[in-house]
Amino acid sequence: MSRVRNDIRNLAIIAHVDHGKTTLVDALLKQSNTFRDNQEVGSLILDSGALEQEKGITILAKNTAISHSGVIINIIDTPGHADFGGEVERVLNMANGCLLLVDAAEGPMPQTRFVLRKAFEVGLRPIIVINKVDRPNAEPERALERVHDLFLELADTVDQLDAPVLYTVAKEGRAGLDPQHLESTLEPLFRVILEHVPPPVAAEGGFQMLVANRTFDDYTGILAIGRIFRGAVAPGDRVAVLGGGETRLARVGQVLIHRGLDRVAVERAEAGDIVLITGLDEAAIGDTLADPEHPEPLPGIEVAEPTVRMTFGVNTSPLAGREGRFSTSRQLRARLIRELEANLGLRVEETDTAERFRVSGRGELHLAILIETLRREGYELEVSRPEAIVKKVDGQTMEPVERLTLEVREEHLGAVTEALGARRGDMIQIDYDGKGGVRLEYAIPTRGLIGFRNSFLTLTAGTGVMASIANGFRPWAGELRVQRNGALTASSPGTALTYGLANAQQRGTIFIEPGETVYEGMIVGLQRRAGDMQVNVCREKKQSNVRSSTADIAVRLTPARLLSLEQSLDFLVDDELLEVTPGHLRLRKRYLTEVEQARARRRTAAAAS
Repeated sequence: MSRVRNDIRNLAIIAHVDHGKTTLVDALLKQSNTFRDNQEVGSLILDSGALEQEKGITILAKNTAISHSGVIINIIDTPGHADFGGEVERVLNMANGCLLLVDAAEGPMPQTRFVLRKAFEVGLRPIIVINKVDRPNAEPERALERVHDLFLELADTVDQLDAPVLYTVAKEGRAGLDPQHLESTLEPLFRVILEHVPPPVAAEGGFQMLVANRTFDDYTGILAIGRIFRGAVAPGDRVAVLGGGETRLARVGQVLIHRGLDRVAVERAEAGDIVLITGLDEAAIGDTLADPEHPEPLPGIEVAEPTVRMTFGVNTSPLAGREGRFSTSRQLRARLIRELEANLGLRVEETDTAERFRVSGRGELHLAILIETLRREGYELEVSRPEAIVKKVDGQTMEPVERLTLEVREEHLGAVTEALGARRGDMIQIDYDGKGGVRLEYAIPTRGLIGFRNSFLTLTAGTGVMASIANGFRPWAGELRVQRNGALTASSPGTALTYGLANAQQRGTIFIEPGETVYEGMIVGLQRRAGDMQVNVCREKKQSNVRSSTADIAVRLTPARLLSLEQSLDFLVDDELLEVTPGHLRLRKRYLTEVEQARARRRTAAAAS
C-alpha cells in the first residue's frame, strides 16, 4: 500500500549560468523565516566555496530545506555552467519537480536546453520562472515564447507541456503572475510550488535509497546523500550497499535531514525524505542502499561522456619543488583517484610513463577548476594543452561538436563570423533584435572552441556573451585555419630585470614583471609574428664612471599582460606546457633548450615520413 507524503515537496532549481538560481534560493531562505531577524547572512548563501565566490558561479550541487504552510520543501540548487552538467545529472533523481529559471533578457540558452531535457528524462514536473523582469532590456513575453518552443521540441508527453508560469525579480524577492504587477514577496511562487510539484509517494517495502552525492564532515566523516525511494531507515540499521557488481553490508551511524542551512539528526526517516547518512564510508555515488533481506538495486546514475582531455604530470621545471607540499607522481595519482569519487564527469587514465596521467572532463572550465583546486591544496604539476576527444566509428573519425550561442553587437558581427568560420563553425540561426543586437547559433567542433573565448572578448570589446553545450559527435571537419603568433622565451636562467624586459617588449607583449625568476625555455611573452624567439630578459645595464646607476629609472615598461589560469590554458600550443604551483603559473616549452627542441623536431619529422 503506497502513501502520499503531503508534508514534503522535493524541488530542483535548474537554469543556465547567471540566470539567478542561487539568488532565488537566497530569497526563498530569507522569506521562509530560516534566519533570525537580526542575523547577517549576506548573498549567494549556498555558494560557500572560495572558487564559487571568486568566479560567481555554482560549481557543486547543494541541498537545503525550508518550511512553508507546514510543508517541508527540500531544495536542490544545481550548477548552471555546461561544464558541470555531471552535477545536474546525478542529483535530479532526488526531485519530483523543478523550477526552470530563464533570464527575461537572454531567454533560453544552451544549458537551459540541457537541464530541461534531463528534467524531462527523469519525469520532473516543471514550473517556468521568468527572472530579472526588471532589467532595462527585459522582454519577458519573447523569452516565454522561446521557452514554449523549447518545451514543444523536448517534451515527450502532453502532461510535460502543462507548466505554470511566474515572473520574478529574485534579487528583490518579488514574484507574480504578471510581469507588470509583481507582489512584494515570493508568496505566489510558494503557492505554485505547493500546488504543482507532486508530493513524493512512499511505497511499502524494504529500505531503498540511491546515493546521489557524498560530502565530508570533520566530526562525522563521510556522509552519503540521497532520497529514500522505499521503506525507512534509522540509526543502527544494517543496510546492503549494492554497487560495482557486489554487495557489502554496513551499519548506519547517524541519519540527518536538512533544515535551512543546518543538518538535524532524526530517529527515523521515511520514503520521500532527502537524508544524509553517516557510517557508510564504502558507499559511492550511484550505489544503492537497501534492506539486506531484499537487496534490490535501483537504476544507476548515467553521466554523459567527457569531450576534452589534458595531460597532468609532475612538475619537471628547474624551479620544481620550491613551493608545493605535494610534488610526486604517487601523491598526484592518489589525489586524482580521490577526485573520481565525487566528480562523476571526470575520467583519469594511466599513460605510458608513470609521471603523467590523462585526465578527461566535460570542458575547459571543468578541468581548470580541478587544476585550481589542486593548486590551492599545495600540489605542483604541469599540464598540457586541452584537446578534444575524437573516436573512430565504423572506420570514420568522429569529433565532439557543440551548440554555440552568441550575443553580439551588429558592428562586431563580421569579425565574429569570420573567426568562427576559420574554426569550422556552421551557422544554424541568426536573429536581429532591432536594437543593434544579434543572436547567433552555431554548430562548431569542440576543438574549435578551445582558445576562442579570449579572442571573442577581444573581437567584441568585452560586450559579447557566449555559451555552448555538447551536442554529440559528427565526422571530422578538417584542420582549423587558426594560427597563434610565436612565443618569446627566456634564453637564460636568472631574475627578470627592467632593462632586459624593456628590450623584450619591443618584440611583442610581455607576460612577466621585473623581479620574477625565469629559466631557459620559459615563455615570457608573445611576439608580433609567427615563430618562437629567444630573448634575454635577465640582461642588465652595465655601469660606468660616466653614467649614473639611477639612469634605469628612465626606462618605461608597458604593464605586463598577466594571464589567468583559463587564459594560460587557451594560450598553449602542442609543444608547450603550463607549470602550476601554489604561487605561480608559468608557461614553458615542452623541451626547454634549443638542442632538445631540435631533437624533438627531428623525431616528429621522422615519424611523419
